[in-house]
Amino acid sequence: MLKDITIGQYFPGHSVVHRMDPRMKLILTIFYIVILFVVSNPFGFIPSVLFLAGAYMVAKIPVKMIARSIKPILPIILFTSILNLFFINGDSVIFTLGPLHMTWQGVYTAFRMALRLVLLIAGTSLMTYTTSPISLTDAIEQLLGPLKLVHFPVHELAMMMSIALRFIPTLVEETDKIMSAQKARGADMESGGLIHRAKALVPILIPLFLSACRRAEDLALAMECRCYRGGEGRTRMKQLHYSQLDFMGLLITVILLAVVIVLNLIPMPFLNWLM
Repeated sequence: MLKDITIGQYFPGHSVVHRMDPRMKLILTIFYIVILFVVSNPFGFIPSVLFLAGAYMVAKIPVKMIARSIKPILPIILFTSILNLFFINGDSVIFTLGPLHMTWQGVYTAFRMALRLVLLIAGTSLMTYTTSPISLTDAIEQLLGPLKLVHFPVHELAMMMSIALRFIPTLVEETDKIMSAQKARGADMESGGLIHRAKALVPILIPLFLSACRRAEDLALAMECRCYRGGEGRTRMKQLHYSQLDFMGLLITVILLAVVIVLNLIPMPFLNWLM
């Protein structure tokens, strides 16, 4: 399971998506999240799925990476789906199991929420797959630049977010090594009840916490040795510039939003009993 966590990983490439300005990719990701929450009927998800599938194809990210990014949150998706199945009231009852009732309204709501979560994770993962941590830091800092007028520590916030995102794969790899070492010493982490498994995590959390502290100290020492003193007066080797490619991506996303809104306005009588 730990090897399936791909949050924060960057896959170098030279595709159109990789070459886009990181600021625009952040803006488009926010736009896509808004689009997913604007969708109010199943037909609105069709252009959203096609748009995301096309973006992954252009970025040349393999399909298995989508599955790996979704697999860690699969228990959350299943839990929310079960809640929606049995706790959404409706008139069209499929079957009854004691006090629980499954309705077509619950099935529709569970499908909509599960698909929305999957697209949300896959869409945000595409940004981290195609954007290096340094570029992401510069993009966040420049987009939040107006907050400097009120003396908000924009650079420090962007740096912290980038470091946290970058260290997720590192900590996952470290956790996997610690678990393998504990299993080699005879530790049993897969059998027993919930309390037993929780107790078995203690020998993992303590060395992981110490390792994280050591890495943080090493990083702070390395930054200090390189005379890092924050964002004031710093320059960048690579300057960010918008291109026609970025505005083309923005135009396509705006068109997608318009299509979803139009699909929401089209009357669909056969769906009224599910709403």
